[in-house]
Amino acid sequence: MAVAEIARSNQVNMPAETHMSQTPMSREDVVTLVRDRLADILEVEPEEIKEGDSFADDLEADSLALIELVEALEEELSDRTVGFRIDDEDLQDLKAVRDAVDYVYSQVGDAS
Repeated sequence: MAVAEIARSNQVNMPAETHMSQTPMSREDVVTLVRDRLADILEVEPEEIKEGDSFADDLEADSLALIELVEALEEELSDRTVGFRIDDEDLQDLKAVRDAVDYVYSQVGDAS
């Protein structure tokens, strides 16, 4: 019997933290999401942003832009994964677009 069936048969409420509301994302979906949100913040075309780009050196994104990116990703992904959050101590490790993609993918990707 599946967990959901057991829960229904026993009238047990499952906590929201135990589920994902959508299927896991592919890595390419994460790349697209990060690129699109960053393009909105930096007011550039998404195609101009490459995975290997450094936030500071290549994209000239300041710390405020990175905070905006984190907030946008947390808002977007909170529907997909309950409680999705990028920890402040992890933020300092995000130096390039690839770092952000890898971090998000590790949390919501189909390989997690």
